[in-house]
Amino acid sequence: MGLFEILLLSVSLAMDAFAVSIAAGIGSPTAGRRTAAMMAAFFGAFQTLMPIAGYLAAGAFYGYICHFDHWIAFLLLAFIGGKMIYEAAASDACEARRIDLGLKSLLLLALATSIDALAAGVGLTFLCASIWLPAATIGAVTFALSYIGFLFGKRLGCAFGKRMEIAGGMVLIGLGLKILLESLLG
Repeated sequence: MGLFEILLLSVSLAMDAFAVSIAAGIGSPTAGRRTAAMMAAFFGAFQTLMPIAGYLAAGAFYGYICHFDHWIAFLLLAFIGGKMIYEAAASDACEARRIDLGLKSLLLLALATSIDALAAGVGLTFLCASIWLPAATIGAVTFALSYIGFLFGKRLGCAFGKRMEIAGGMVLIGLGLKILLESLLG
């Protein structure tokens, strides 16, 4: 997996956190940079650790499934992307306005927005790729987008976050298709 694919994967996986950050920014008129940094740190940390956890867990049974690993990577990425698109399309654009930004809520939001990264870590195992650069990139991109999303939430509006989540889902499906085609045709 090249740097371009890692960046695409990182941006795609960060879209859930980005959308939640925009909504939190819209719904938190008195919060500032400290709150944005705290939220971004939680999201970035979870997005860094979850792919590593998925990678390590999947590595234990890779030898049993190496003959159809490209199909697994494709199905995981297509499922994650499809789920992102479905959830974004099915939700009210501003439903997250009531976000509580306490410690417990931030932990739960960070966990919820990083489940996709866990599955992506499993997929990276099947590509025989190192996990360290992708995990660090996913975390850094998530931190940056979450921070920016929170601070500019009021200006960007509710619909922007929803559109970005749909775009992220489409990119994940495209990456999965690319992996499958490269394996089948290459």
